[in-house]
Amino acid sequence: MDIQKAYQDEIGYLYSLQKFGIKFGLSKTSNLLKTFGNPHEGQKYVHIGGTNGKGSVSTFIASILKESGLKVGFYSSPHLVRFTERFKINGEEIPKEKAVRLIRELREVLASQDPPTFFEAITAMALIYFARENTDVSVIEVGMGGRLDATNVITPLVSVITNISKEHTQYLGSRLLDIAGEKGGIIKKGIDVVIGATQPEVIRLFESIASEKGAALWRVGKDIRYRAGDSGLNYSGLKQRLRGLELGLQGKFQARNAALALAAVERLEEKGFTISEGHIREGLKKAAWIGRMHVVAKEPTILLDGAHNPGAIRALADSIRALFDYDRMILVIGVMGDKEIDKILGGIVPLSDHVIYTRPVYARAARPEVLMGEGSRLGKPGEIVPFLKEALDKAREMATPGDLIVVTGSLFTVGEALAYFDPATYIPDGF
Repeated sequence: MDIQKAYQDEIGYLYSLQKFGIKFGLSKTSNLLKTFGNPHEGQKYVHIGGTNGKGSVSTFIASILKESGLKVGFYSSPHLVRFTERFKINGEEIPKEKAVRLIRELREVLASQDPPTFFEAITAMALIYFARENTDVSVIEVGMGGRLDATNVITPLVSVITNISKEHTQYLGSRLLDIAGEKGGIIKKGIDVVIGATQPEVIRLFESIASEKGAALWRVGKDIRYRAGDSGLNYSGLKQRLRGLELGLQGKFQARNAALALAAVERLEEKGFTISEGHIREGLKKAAWIGRMHVVAKEPTILLDGAHNPGAIRALADSIRALFDYDRMILVIGVMGDKEIDKILGGIVPLSDHVIYTRPVYARAARPEVLMGEGSRLGKPGEIVPFLKEALDKAREMATPGDLIVVTGSLFTVGEALAYFDPATYIPDGF
């Protein structure tokens, strides 16, 4: 079998399911899993929802659990470069051969059913894969929302909700509490939940849901405290008191993500997992998450970050101010057309000395002319370079060794940039 051709054919079929769009509900995922004998039942999971930081919190948790000697599954979305990035066990992507076999099995079943969406199909694929590989525990990241997200078919040992801000309003509701209500839907009867929300009304809502469901709720800022400084992260949790923790993920905001991860790990310890202080320290230090505060070159420094909503852009800007010294900042930005473009640009353009408005090769990407139309109001010099590769070439030509080039605005922008900077490592699927 020509594995590359078979792989392209099979993931091409999965991508064809995108024409069914985004549909909320658990029934199709549940029915798919039922056909495979409900492999997700009886498995151990950590479920991660929220607006920003899901990937970082998941990465910290998975890294700590791996250091403790466990076989750890990790399902995340979207991928940056390759489809197989979505399904990892102890940091290793699903082999193409296994992906092909599993997709073919799914296709046989799907032929006789009302087709699921892309995300419903691949969520079932992840849960089947982890069950067959006998993972000790799997970290599952919510796709969108929570209550009706395909991942919500699982029963986890602990749930985490990172934070809440406005996003996907066309699907989740226009009010902050509407969005929080959807994300709070991963709180389950009797299952511990750790939250990082800061808005009083959101906290009250989560406390009400947790109380209704008899779920113990633990909150950063109340039950869990942390402080980040030059000597590392100090953490004061449910039982643990840890000082001088080193984080493998850069960014000021990662201290809070690490605190959420540690609180979840503490809940797992209460449920019988053996995780030492050494495992925690090594896991936090070794955590790696490509495309987030990711420095790919020096002189000039080139920073990639997949910030794709106003909250993430603000966090990126704060981290740039805190962590980088540079002469000029050249911003290369491509944003999806359905995002809050004005707020995303407003959070990062004022920090820049020159802006290059561009777009990745993706149908949902906003036209650079639209971006520049919004960005030019912010008073910073800029230009349009229609294709991302040429935009990156232009930024590098302009930059001197002391400059900082920041590539951001979308995970699709960052994924394409990764393939540009390191084509040997980040080989795209071609879709």
